[in-house]
Amino acid sequence: MAKANVYRIDGTVKDKIDLPDIFNTPYRPDVIRKSFNALRSNKRQSYGADPLAGTKHATASVGKGRGRSRVPRLTQGRTAALAPGVVGGRRAHPPKAERNWREKINKKEKLLARNSAIAATADKEIVSKRGHKFDEKITLPVIIDDEFEKIKKTKDVIDILEKIGIYDDVLRSVNGKHIRAGKGKTRGRKYRTPKSILIVSTKNNLEKSSNNLSGVDIAKPDQLNIEHLAPGGDAGRLTILTKSALTHLGGGK
Repeated sequence: MAKANVYRIDGTVKDKIDLPDIFNTPYRPDVIRKSFNALRSNKRQSYGADPLAGTKHATASVGKGRGRSRVPRLTQGRTAALAPGVVGGRRAHPPKAERNWREKINKKEKLLARNSAIAATADKEIVSKRGHKFDEKITLPVIIDDEFEKIKKTKDVIDILEKIGIYDDVLRSVNGKHIRAGKGKTRGRKYRTPKSILIVSTKNNLEKSSNNLSGVDIAKPDQLNIEHLAPGGDAGRLTILTKSALTHLGGGK
């Protein structure tokens, strides 16, 4: 059974602990990707054009047999309209709001994906492959004493992350922030920020003290989903678990 260090808030090792059986789940990147795609598809908002867009004009065609183009034209002018192939005409195949984007996934597959993603947080090779920066001497996932849940100031959280050896990952997220490619820049999402640390805690205090750190997400053990554990569908997120959160994941109370 795999073991991991339990760290104090001063960065020293307090104890060694056996990881729960959930961390022995086989690594299944295919099932993780499938679960992630289903989750994102089911969150997708309906989008489509007005079915009558481009068809509300008074148009007429001269008909055949006159040696002239039969393109529909406005009755009040000679401008072509209505046909998909003309300037100002309707779209041939517009996006339809009634399209159903939902994807189904079996409950056991969904559970396997979550458990596999949790197990991947303990594998240094997989976590490094995602691009996370951390001290090679630490054990993963980073398990920290429950005193961490009482921290209320961001500067204290930063101090603790530096002492453990994982604050470089937050700096990686800060330095990796960049302007998005494409039209999303004009639609309220100009910047993209890399994901950094995931903090799993049983208390709400860390939401105020850690939420302002770049790329950091905070979740409770019963709220964990594949989007927390495998952003973009790639497992191996650098994760901090409080000792009580680890007990909760292992099926304890």
